[in-house]
Amino acid sequence: MPAEPPFTIRLAEAADIARLRPLMHAAIGELLSPFLSPDMVEASREIMGLDSQLIADGTYFVVSSGEQVVGCGGWSRRATLFGGDHSVGRDAALLDPATEPARVRAMYTRSGWERRGIGRLVLATCEAAAAAEQFRTCELAATLGGEPLYRACGYRPVEAFEAETSGGLRIPLIRMRKVLGPAP
Repeated sequence: MPAEPPFTIRLAEAADIARLRPLMHAAIGELLSPFLSPDMVEASREIMGLDSQLIADGTYFVVSSGEQVVGCGGWSRRATLFGGDHSVGRDAALLDPATEPARVRAMYTRSGWERRGIGRLVLATCEAAAAAEQFRTCELAATLGGEPLYRACGYRPVEAFEAETSGGLRIPLIRMRKVLGPAP
């Protein structure tokens, strides 16, 4: 396999949304299928996806290889743990960095690009940004497919739970948390 160009990571802009949504849609369909039934994969789209508030807040990142977007993800200083613009139950309340964990949100890797360091790059970037704003911990809702990456990066399970969709399907998730080191 030829060497790949180095990855670049930058803050997402509103203009990126048109490229991010198809990447997310494909990642949900392709990367969750080993863990969930086809009906559950499709229902997952209701509770996952792009939260444009992250882009507006300047906490969402795009990873590229050359001109191709190969991953994305972000963090939030807001209370919502997971979900996209279309998801019910979002909470835009600001978190207290001294007592509440920042949220790592909406991490996606283009199918075929997994296990190349993209997720680790996004996590490290999010964690550094959250620590710079005095957050002491990060928390996320892991899918069954994402849990091994998060565990390998130091996140520990807090609780398994299920997100119920409007059709009554229950999607398994794992709330995970990591204590951050001191800000640089």
